[in-house]
Amino acid sequence: MHDVPGQLVSYIAPAAPATRRPADGTEVFLRPEIGFTPAWFRQHVDIDFGQRFHDDPAYRRDAVVRMQAELRRRFPGTPIGQAGPGDAPLDLLTGMRGACPVAALYGVPILYTENNWPCAAPQYLSDADVARLEPPDLARNPHFAQLMEQLDWIERHEGRIDGYINWQGVLNNAHRLRGQQLFLDLLDEPERCRHLFACVCETMIQGIRLLHVRQSRSGEPPRSAQRFVTVSNCLVNLVSPEVYRDLLLPFDQKLAAVYGCIGIHNCAWNATPYLEAYARVPGVAYIDMGIHSDLTRARGLFPHARRGLMYTPMDAMNKPRVEIEADVARVARDLGPCDLIVADIDAGSPDTRVHEIIRLAESLSV
Repeated sequence: MHDVPGQLVSYIAPAAPATRRPADGTEVFLRPEIGFTPAWFRQHVDIDFGQRFHDDPAYRRDAVVRMQAELRRRFPGTPIGQAGPGDAPLDLLTGMRGACPVAALYGVPILYTENNWPCAAPQYLSDADVARLEPPDLARNPHFAQLMEQLDWIERHEGRIDGYINWQGVLNNAHRLRGQQLFLDLLDEPERCRHLFACVCETMIQGIRLLHVRQSRSGEPPRSAQRFVTVSNCLVNLVSPEVYRDLLLPFDQKLAAVYGCIGIHNCAWNATPYLEAYARVPGVAYIDMGIHSDLTRARGLFPHARRGLMYTPMDAMNKPRVEIEADVARVARDLGPCDLIVADIDAGSPDTRVHEIIRLAESLSV
């Protein structure tokens, strides 16, 4: 495998949920990362994002080429969605199975739709199911075997395997397996939660390791094969800082220790109550948060990490321009250098506002 990257940055491939990738050292002071939903692409390019998109890499390759062409047409001269020239080999991996790969490995049916990301079926583990749960044997897992087959196809057609699987985080994955009962378990049955979290964490470790090994053998090893892990803590605001510290922090620390480099994603929520605990995670190379977080405190706690501000698409599309300018100026002042991430821009959103945000970020990076 490649060396551990110094920093990670936000990365949104066309029609994929946001994830992270290694920084390349050319990042500007306020780096915009813009992403669009499958519904946005379906409106403009008429791509079907159903099961075939995720199962058939040839179909997905054609879709990626069409999506990149549309991004070039609408946003020329910008880095949106890898829309620059020379995008070879293509990233045909990022976005596959959306945020559901780990749930699929545990046998949860995945529900597909033509204009959205896939989601896990609400078929949740019972108390007894959790008690006897063990990490799946990936060498014999049909979903993992299908992933490996797609990697073989990508290597044959692209020369190497670029891109990322969205492994999510321990809490997110556990919720897909256990449902709302998980939040009661956190209070009433913490040992049950620890067992569930341990299984999920081990599955993430094994899956990431096998993917990195396979990518490192494909042509000239891509940045994707560098040793790092990124966790999505999208649900962390539904648990108290004390619950995170006592039950979840040990698993984020374990993931970081195994891979030596970690990115922590919090969606656009207020991350302030969790920052002190996150500071106990080794090797944080990226951390993002919402605009109501204590940005100055975050920069002080993570001076060497790339930081990111998740600016909601609702704010980006609906706030008056003067308010957006004030928000972005504060982000640059209190959190920069950092990424400005506007993800999940949906169908019907005006391109003009996207251009305005990019120009605003550029003006603050001079």
